[in-house]
Amino acid sequence: MGPLIPSGIIPIEWDSIIAMFIGICFGYVLESSGFSSSRKLAGVFYGYDFAVLKVFFTAAAVAVIGIYYMDYLGYLDITQLYIHPTYLWGAIIGGVIMGIGFVAGGFCPGTSLCAVAIGKLDAWIYVLGIMVGVFIFSELYSFFEPIYTGYSFGNITLMDSFGWNPYWIIFCFAIIAIVAFAISDIVRKRVKKVFY
Repeated sequence: MGPLIPSGIIPIEWDSIIAMFIGICFGYVLESSGFSSSRKLAGVFYGYDFAVLKVFFTAAAVAVIGIYYMDYLGYLDITQLYIHPTYLWGAIIGGVIMGIGFVAGGFCPGTSLCAVAIGKLDAWIYVLGIMVGVFIFSELYSFFEPIYTGYSFGNITLMDSFGWNPYWIIFCFAIIAIVAFAISDIVRKRVKKVFY
């Protein structure tokens, strides 16, 4: 049955409208969860608030379990889902830059736009920095292209790379999430005792 647009159940013309609706809902959930606060987001790195880790770990676990369960029931054809190509150097360097920006500014690109929507000045500066970075990257793309496209592995997954059973990966991911939740609670309690 699904995915709905590649299967022709929903016309391709609705693609952008559905994406905007999902984006608005996602922004609303981020804001309702308090993720437009740079202190809440930076709390992950300083050990006093792990709400971001728990929410996104839970979202990833629910999504992957849901996708494979719907595939098992025949409601979704998992082979039709888009897998973004893997460029190793681009992923590593981009991850480092985004990680530094996350710690320094207290936002990721999505949460910064939520904070802009409610008028937070620090988020406006953060988004301005993103725009400047995007402009520099686009203007100097020919210089960055060998790094950006270096070590292309194509549209791969862990299952493809190692020949692992996807259900074992999902099981291990769920265990890792539970362990991460437990460790984050221990760290938060210790940090709270030290600073409060």
